[in-house]
Amino acid sequence: MSKTDHATNHPTAPHAIRSYVLRQGRVSNAQRHAHDTLLPSLGIAYSNNTIDSAAIFGRSAPLILEIGCGMGETTVAIAAAHPQNNYIGIEVHTPGVGSLLKQTAALELTNLRVIQHDAVAVVSDMLMPESLDGLHIFFPDPWPKKRQQKRRLIQAPFIALAASRLKAGAYLHAATDWAEYAEQILQVFSAEPGLENTTQDFAPRPSYRPQTKFETRGLKLGHGVWDILFRKHSR
Repeated sequence: MSKTDHATNHPTAPHAIRSYVLRQGRVSNAQRHAHDTLLPSLGIAYSNNTIDSAAIFGRSAPLILEIGCGMGETTVAIAAAHPQNNYIGIEVHTPGVGSLLKQTAALELTNLRVIQHDAVAVVSDMLMPESLDGLHIFFPDPWPKKRQQKRRLIQAPFIALAASRLKAGAYLHAATDWAEYAEQILQVFSAEPGLENTTQDFAPRPSYRPQTKFETRGLKLGHGVWDILFRKHSR
């Protein structure tokens, strides 16, 4: 179920450790065509300048960021079900970006854009403090081997950065199918002073997060899925 996600350190930092590996996966003709023809209109190019979401979407609306869209099914489903919100998805892999763009165009969604770049750089350089109403990190790569865990996205420095980009009262929602990573995520979120848990421990799956086919298959096999849902302290 897990999918590749993004860097644990700012990519411009010396010896930065990335939590994704750019693999030479197969890109279908449809994905390549969508990537090449739709990215100019539905994509946002990475830059060192902060974005103006109202200008990008042509309206002011709550802004939700998703890190690691995979093939885009969940991202598109959420955006389609909540047209009142604006969504930006971040994904580094071309097949996933192409798939997301193809689905976005097929549904004629006007409230979804994609950035094909490292997530830590995007959050650090392109988002203003207190600009997000929500942040989704669904099934990030768990890097299960002990020697790999330094590559995990969800660690204290990144969550501190992410929390700074959330508005007061905005939410941070992660989900994973790895029990040990779920415990780590819960600990990291709990240790961030600006965040508070919305429940006692792990949260029930919110209705806005669709259950993926991989998740359904895993649950039938007895595998667990954990949602961690926090909010930024309201002033």
